[in-house]
Amino acid sequence: MATVEKMPMLAEGHAKLSAELKRLKAERPQIVDAIEEARAHGDLSENAEYHAAKERQGQVEASIADIEDKLSRAQVIDPTELSGDRIVFGATVTLLDDDDKPIKYQIVGQAEADAKTGRISYNSPLGRALIGKRVDDEVEVTVPSGDRFYLVQKIEFI
Repeated sequence: MATVEKMPMLAEGHAKLSAELKRLKAERPQIVDAIEEARAHGDLSENAEYHAAKERQGQVEASIADIEDKLSRAQVIDPTELSGDRIVFGATVTLLDDDDKPIKYQIVGQAEADAKTGRISYNSPLGRALIGKRVDDEVEVTVPSGDRFYLVQKIEFI
C-alpha cells in the first residue's frame, strides 16, 4: 500500500495555496462561458477562441488538482513553537559566506520557496545541507556555480 507523503509548510504558505485554489475555482464559470461563446461561433476545427478556452480550462483543472493534492497532504508547522539547537524545517538561519558576509534564510516548503526573499526549500541543495546542523558548523554545498562554504552563525525559530 502506498503511503501519502506529508508536505510540510508554514501557515502563510498554506493560506497562499488556499487563496490560489479559491481564485482558480472562481475562474471556472468564466472559462465555461468562454467555451460556450466560442462554440456559438460555429466550426470548432478552426476556432482559435474555442481551442484557447479549452486549453485554459485544462490548465486551470490541472492547477486545481495539484493544489488540492498539496493541501490534502499539508502538515502546517508553526516555527514559533519549535526550539532546539539544530536546524529544522521552519528555522531561520543566519550564515556567514566565504567573505564573512551574513546571509539569512528560512527553511520552508517547496511551494513557499523564494530565494529572493530569503526563503529556501528544505529540498534545495542548501536546505538539505543545513538540516541537522548546529551553530558554528561548517556547511559545504555544491550548486551549479560551484562549491559554496558557509558557517552557521545563528538559528532562530521566529
